[in-house]
Amino acid sequence: MGTGIAEVLTRAGHEVIGIDIDPGAARRAVTALERSTARAVERGRSTEAERGDALARFRTFPDLRAAAEADLVIEVVDERYDIKREVFTELDRLVKPEAILATGTNALSVTRLAAETARPDRVLGLHFFAPAPAMKLVEVVSTVLTSPETTATVTELVLSLGKEPVPVGDRPGFIADGLLFGYLNQAAAMYEARYATREDIDAAMRLGCGLPMGPLALLDLIGIDTATTVLEAMYEASHDRLHAPAPVLKQLTSAGLLGRKSGRGFYSYEAPASPVVVPDAETPGAASAVRATGRPVRTVGVAGSGTMAAGIAEVFAKAGFEVVLTARTLEKAEAAVVRLSRSLDRSVAKGRLTREQRDAAVAKVTPSGSYDALADADLVVEAVAEDLAVKQQLFQTFDKVCKPGAVLATTTSSLPVVAVARATGRPQDVIGMHFFNPAPAMKLVEVVHTVLTADEVRATVHEVCGAVRKHAVDCGDRAGFIVNALLFPYLNNAVKMVQDHYASVDDIDAAMKLGGGYPMGPFELLDVVGLDVSLAIEQVLHEEFRDPGLAPAPLLEHLVSAGCLGRKTGRGFREYARR
Repeated sequence: MGTGIAEVLTRAGHEVIGIDIDPGAARRAVTALERSTARAVERGRSTEAERGDALARFRTFPDLRAAAEADLVIEVVDERYDIKREVFTELDRLVKPEAILATGTNALSVTRLAAETARPDRVLGLHFFAPAPAMKLVEVVSTVLTSPETTATVTELVLSLGKEPVPVGDRPGFIADGLLFGYLNQAAAMYEARYATREDIDAAMRLGCGLPMGPLALLDLIGIDTATTVLEAMYEASHDRLHAPAPVLKQLTSAGLLGRKSGRGFYSYEAPASPVVVPDAETPGAASAVRATGRPVRTVGVAGSGTMAAGIAEVFAKAGFEVVLTARTLEKAEAAVVRLSRSLDRSVAKGRLTREQRDAAVAKVTPSGSYDALADADLVVEAVAEDLAVKQQLFQTFDKVCKPGAVLATTTSSLPVVAVARATGRPQDVIGMHFFNPAPAMKLVEVVHTVLTADEVRATVHEVCGAVRKHAVDCGDRAGFIVNALLFPYLNNAVKMVQDHYASVDDIDAAMKLGGGYPMGPFELLDVVGLDVSLAIEQVLHEEFRDPGLAPAPLLEHLVSAGCLGRKTGRGFREYARR
């Protein structure tokens, strides 16, 4: 981090003094700057003369006395309070009175560090994100002691570096890490409980949420010891069980398995500091975890007429399956086929399908207004309203009309699959297939087995997912499955930040997009999903796990009560133009 910040400042035209007691670290910093400036010249972004000037502006020293004339000193030493305090008190003695001292901590109290100096008004937090040259976000952390002039000066500097400054108060994790580390901690606990494999947890969050990395791979990159330290500080401040480090994090830290930097963490790496993952005892073998042989599937029934049902039917039809799309009336089923056809037309217009492929897919779909048409289907996928009674009634119908051995799947995202299965006389044939919206575009399917699901039924669905080019992740039948169980507590915590007046909706969205690499900020996503839908999922999670930290934020409940449900009503956390 120190090397990255030094590079950002040097290339922006500042004289930079790098200080480290380790000569090797100093040499690596110089080498890193040499390489990055050389790449800039090769890509035509800089001249050789400009490169020479930048390198001349960066000098390294082994002693803090080299900072005596600095206008700003940024500390990024180990995330341990005693070390940071030692550095700060020494700097306070050495630097000129008007110098500003900044800490790069993301977990420790900036206020406490400031109080150790004789210049608390000129101390703040400056939280860059790794890698500093690439990441746009910088959290500017003011304490109750920081003067407005100090904050303004540093904010102006951050803007001059081409970064996005976000003002925050002093609490562990600030915005981005405050939301990110709770989510990472829950993912570690999910892995520790053996609810899903590390590969499936990571794939689910990458493919289901569009994240650049899965949570366990990200923990390995950050450093498991660092994550544990941050979570300890967050828990000390919040006493929220969601911030109490999962035992597996402490165990890995104690064992020296710190992630990439040690060569092993949740995954194993080619060498310490290498990004290359190598197989280990937990790596899935050539044989699937589901060892049974699946049942043959030629005809697929889809029950429902909404967007999800049409999308799922499109997925199967494009893959060559015969599809029977059933609804309560023939008109509804035919309307769903029209919706499917229009979706395929858009794919043709974008060059993703030929006209012949489009016509062949449409020809594979037969609409029907009677569930009796599902009699010969090998796999039936239900995609109706998220209402348990409605689904149970439909599965009772499936039980009567579907042939023996047919696999019956529900697309529920929040209801217990086993409760749907028990509505039939064949619960061993019932499974969850949680597609993500829009089904034709989203690669992920959560395959949800109950305690009654037969192994060959799981195998069938995994094989079918492969045939339709979807990535299947395997998980048990509990609230939220993988994605929603990790995503919605993070969204709920973002609402709590606004509710507590810690940060604004815009600042939180910016922090998570620029600092966490999220495709959408939490409030953008909440407004798209629908605040009523989000609240319902939060309530299900809270009821299932009984953790006080999962209780829906009162602000979310109030907005739903007021009818502010997001984009669909024109107002949620933001206001939208009415269509």
